[in-house]
Amino acid sequence: MTTRNAAEATGRGAAQPDMTSASTGRGLRRATGGLFVASAVAFAAAALVLSSTFNWPDVLREPASVVLPAFAGGGTSLVWTWFATSWTYAILAVPILLLPAALGRRDDLALRVATYAGATSVVLALTGFLRWVFVVPPLARSYVTGNAATRAAVDAAWTAQHQYGGALLGEHLGQLLAIGWSVTLCVIIVRTRVLPRWLGVTGLAVSALYLLNQGDILATAIPGFPVWDLAGPIGSTGWGIWVAALGVTILLRPAPPAPLRPAPATQPATAEPRS
Repeated sequence: MTTRNAAEATGRGAAQPDMTSASTGRGLRRATGGLFVASAVAFAAAALVLSSTFNWPDVLREPASVVLPAFAGGGTSLVWTWFATSWTYAILAVPILLLPAALGRRDDLALRVATYAGATSVVLALTGFLRWVFVVPPLARSYVTGNAATRAAVDAAWTAQHQYGGALLGEHLGQLLAIGWSVTLCVIIVRTRVLPRWLGVTGLAVSALYLLNQGDILATAIPGFPVWDLAGPIGSTGWGIWVAALGVTILLRPAPPAPLRPAPATQPATAEPRS
């Protein structure tokens, strides 16, 4: 009787591609990249409408006597515009949270910390945006219908909520944490080449420009603090374009090879005696 040999054991114990894992990885990358692009485009569209109807963001540095009558004049449509702007920006939190897994770097401590910072920045910015939906409308109504005493009280309330919810939470902390996320991610990209190096270098440049906008924010509390007026529009626009580029790059970059999954162990072939 012949010995059972290699022909019977072909493929036994050999590593096989994990196709399910590869398919899941591709889907995760597509979802992450697509959401980065969608969030950047949707927010840009909403912000464009807000800018054309309410002179945002320049209106943020105007006094209550200018802002509140203009807000009241915008009516319900302006409130809904702020609502849309708020939640289109909030989309950004989802791909930020998905990114470590999409890049295959779940165990990267620096990226993990940066991810928490980035997601927190979105929540803080969302808080700043949504005050225009839930806090500012009643203040605007009271201001335009009230007497001099009422207007003085509303002016003080406006300043308090604007500096706390807007300048402190939404702009100062929100922007700093967002910049911290992008800078950390860009350093990782440059050092590991997990994404193209140009994306990391570009992200560092736009993050630096965006950081200069802190001068305008600090000037609301510290009169005379140096301000570069173009830092805000250039920095925020550049940062938003970089986020979109990040999403496109993730979508177009080939996925890494599928991990190999060991085949189930089998009993070694044995020789049968001739009869």
